[in-house]
Amino acid sequence: MRIGILGVAGRMGGELVAEARAAGHDVVGGTLNPASACPYRGDVPIMSLPALAARADVVIDFTHADAVAGHAEALSAGRAAWVLGTTGISVGQQEAVAVASRHVAILQAAHFGLGINLLANLARQLAALLPAESYDAEIVEMHHRQKVDAPSGSALLLGEAVAEGRHTSLSAVMESGRDGHCGARATGAIGFASLRGGQIVGEHALSFTAAGEQITLSHRAFDRGIFAAGAVRTASWLAGRPPGLYGIDKMLGLPPARDKDER
Repeated sequence: MRIGILGVAGRMGGELVAEARAAGHDVVGGTLNPASACPYRGDVPIMSLPALAARADVVIDFTHADAVAGHAEALSAGRAAWVLGTTGISVGQQEAVAVASRHVAILQAAHFGLGINLLANLARQLAALLPAESYDAEIVEMHHRQKVDAPSGSALLLGEAVAEGRHTSLSAVMESGRDGHCGARATGAIGFASLRGGQIVGEHALSFTAAGEQITLSHRAFDRGIFAAGAVRTASWLAGRPPGLYGIDKMLGLPPARDKDER
């Protein structure tokens, strides 16, 4: 398979190149962040996104949310499928992804590892069984100090799973960034706390806490190679599929999330 890497000079870009080659794929090219002053010292051919989209079967994207709308427009005109792992995407940027999915196959996920996606499915099941009036849902995540978005995409994935299990929307019940005299915790809220420091790859914990007990689901990533390996496996699955916006649950054969607009 011919794979293109967006942001090939970044930390994830290097991981993706190594994983794709280890899996026997041809990394046919990559793009660079135009704002980066660091020279690229790798051996992947650098080209424009339209040229890469015409040459690759699939492009993998872990770049910045600000680039998503432009990527969506360029990829819509090409033929390459799009594995999108960028997080912190706005409503308008997500609309651009949806428009692009009419023309190319896109698999968008906050996390490409098996563990966190299994955790999200467990979170959905627990949320459906534990009454929101009695069990307070709180999510704590910690990442490396360079991460620019909060809460993390994986934390939001867990929050969305809880909201789906409770038959509500995350936007209606999300509480994040409590500070000062913020009042009592709202019944049924899904709380988030984000920590940053050092070079932690990713830690997530979801707790359901009632008056008499607490249930906690947790996941720790030790190596960002799990993201790269999962993205390369996803690229293999996505190549050649018809246009549409796919979810990671479908690829993994997990029960689909409620009301997801995916094939």
